[in-house]
This record gives sequence, C-alpha cells and structure tokens, in this order.
Amino acid sequence: MIVIRLIWESFRFAMDALKSNLTRTILSLLGVTVGIFAIIAVFTLVDSLEKNIKDSLTFLGSNVVRVDRFPFAAGGPRNYPWWRYFRRPPGTYAEFTFLEDRIKSAEAVTISANTRTTVKAGSNAFEMANLDGVVFNHKDVYDLPIDKGRFFTEMEINAARNVAIVGVKIGEALFPGQNPLGKSFKIKGLKFTVVGLFEEEGEGLFDTPSKDEALLVPYGAFTKLFYVGKNGIQPIIAAKGMDDDPGLVMLENEMTGLLRAKRGLKPTTENNFALNKSEFIQDAVGAIFTVISIAGGVIGGFSILIGGFGIANIMFVSVKERTGIIGIQKSLGAKNYFILLQFLFEATVLSLIGGLAGLIIVYATTFVSLGNLEIILTFKNIVLGLVLSSAIGIISGIIPASLAAKMDPVVAIRM
Repeated sequence: MIVIRLIWESFRFAMDALKSNLTRTILSLLGVTVGIFAIIAVFTLVDSLEKNIKDSLTFLGSNVVRVDRFPFAAGGPRNYPWWRYFRRPPGTYAEFTFLEDRIKSAEAVTISANTRTTVKAGSNAFEMANLDGVVFNHKDVYDLPIDKGRFFTEMEINAARNVAIVGVKIGEALFPGQNPLGKSFKIKGLKFTVVGLFEEEGEGLFDTPSKDEALLVPYGAFTKLFYVGKNGIQPIIAAKGMDDDPGLVMLENEMTGLLRAKRGLKPTTENNFALNKSEFIQDAVGAIFTVISIAGGVIGGFSILIGGFGIANIMFVSVKERTGIIGIQKSLGAKNYFILLQFLFEATVLSLIGGLAGLIIVYATTFVSLGNLEIILTFKNIVLGLVLSSAIGIISGIIPASLAAKMDPVVAIRM
C-alpha cells in the first residue's frame, strides 16, 4: 500500500513541478528530448540501413559456400600476384557432378551460369534481364519464392527444355495486363514458355540483382544460348551447409579436399580456387555498422548528458521549493528512503517524459520518404530509449533526492 501511495504522490509532485513553471520545465526537458532523439535516431538509421543492405545481398544466399577464382576476403598466400587469379580455371559441370555425388557435409550442391540479355514477346521487349541457367538443386541452395506457377521439374532440367521462370517486371513488360503463365517469349530467337512467376521483391537499396528482373531457365537450355566455359560465361558452383556445421568449417574442408582431388593438385601445390562464404560480406557490413553505432552513441551520449543537467536543475529547484513540505512529512514519521524514492521517482518521470517526446519525434521520421531506404523504429530501440531516459533521470536526481532525505525536519519546517 505504501508503495502505491509513494508512486501516486511522486507522480503528482512531478506533474506539479511541470505545471508550476512550464517554460522552465520544457526548456530543461528539451535536453533529454534532443539527447534521446539523437541517439535513438542514429541507432534506428543505422539498423535500417544495415537491414536494407543485407536484404540487398540475399542473392548470395544463407549458409552458402561458393567456388570462385577470387576470394571475397583480402589475404590468401603472401605475395600472391593478383594476375594469377585470372589464370585460375573456372568451375565446370563435371566438378559440380563430382561434388554432388560425393559431398556429405552439404544439404545440396548447385551450379549456375549468369548473364544479362534482352527478351522479346511480339513487339514487347525487356532489356538487361538477369538470366540464370540453373539445375534442379538450385531451389535447395537459394531462396526462390514463386508466386504463381511452379519450379522446373527434374525431367525439364535433364532434357534442357525451353521453359522459364520470370520476375514481375519482365512479366509486365512482355505481357502487359496479362497473366504470363503459359505464354511464350524469345531469347536470342529461341522460344521459351513461362511456367513460373517470382514473388514481387521491390526495389533494393543498391543496384543488386532483383528477382523482379530475374529470369531462370534450365542449365542445359542456357548452354544452347551462350557459351559456358573458360573463355565464355564462367559458371558458379555453390553448396548449402548444414545447420549443425558452425562456420561451415566441415563443408569448406570437404569441398577443398574434393576439388583438389578432382583437379589433380599435388599436396605441395596451392589451391587454384577460392571458397567464399556468403556470410563474409554480411559480417563485414555488420562490423562496419557496429562501429558507426558506437560513434553515434557517443555523440548522442553528450546530448543526453546535457539533458541530465537540466533534470538535475529542476530537482534542485523542486527540493528548495518543497523544503517545508519535506519537514512536515518527516515530522509525521516519513522515513528517509520515502523522501529519497519520492524525488527519484519524480526525476525519473520527468526524464521519461522528455525521452518519450524524443521517441515520438524519431517515430515521426520513419514516415519521411528516403527513396528505397525504409526506416523502421524497432522495439529494441524503443526499450533502449526508455531505459536510457530512466537511467538519466535516476542519475540526475540522486544528489537532490539525497539532500532532501537527509534534511533535519525542524530546520526544514523553519525554512
């Protein structure tokens, strides 16, 4: 019961402090409002930017190891001439089947070839379509959300049938106002039939491959259109790791051994390929934004510190104005902790009001259009703002509250 009374009286005193000198209170709370706005706005912008960038990199897949000539990460053998990367052989279909038949640490293995091309349907055309030739296991390695229709059957893949899955933009450009399923279009004069339509993905933050402009055909059909090999389009072999393989260490080691065996490399010969993990780029992006978040937090921290001085100023004034009331409360039996908690609660309420105002301003900024960047105020940042507000209120109010709690009731009543 005493706790409820303490909370109610403290809340009432806090409201009285607000009303007694509204201009002074607003100016003092402005520091907390600006501080919370600054730090939460930075965190919100950084989180949103990081999320949008990582969403733009979904084409790399998750838990995927790719066979490339160049490593994503800097390093490799010391003094390794950059031009020697170009001399490395690309992956081949034979290596894909070799890995597919023998690998045990992967859920699935795929090979794909990619290029940009123009597709036509009657008088309609779509330039720079992102064309991929894929195998049946491709859907098990990469996320391929299909809205209408279906993925290729294994028979269509093996027979290199002229079938295709198209993105929304390609479907609308070739068949405006129509359902693309079952309709035909041409790639380099070769006729293809649409059997699937990707889910609409929308614009990404950067000019990264989008499924709205994607076009999938069987790998064999792709090789009928374009030359795939060392002097042509170079395919990419990729394997999806298992969930019980942290860091994909087992998969990477097994792929290294199998590829060295397939390419006939001697034990003393260095690898003539690079194994790149899709998480490397995402982890690098995350590390960059962690540094930016820390820097933004430090800058916002100074603003909150100024706000804390404002709250402390209000509390010192409040203690001075209520010295007589404090003396009466203590003479009637109020304990020191009751007075202490009363003023601490008041400081926290005042700080929370400033923090909530800052959060409301941050939330309002999420409705501002920034092109393809979608700003989202997360629950984590809301909680962080409230916790910081409460903490600055407690820190700012502890000294004034302690002075009030230690007052002699006789002296306080006389003042």
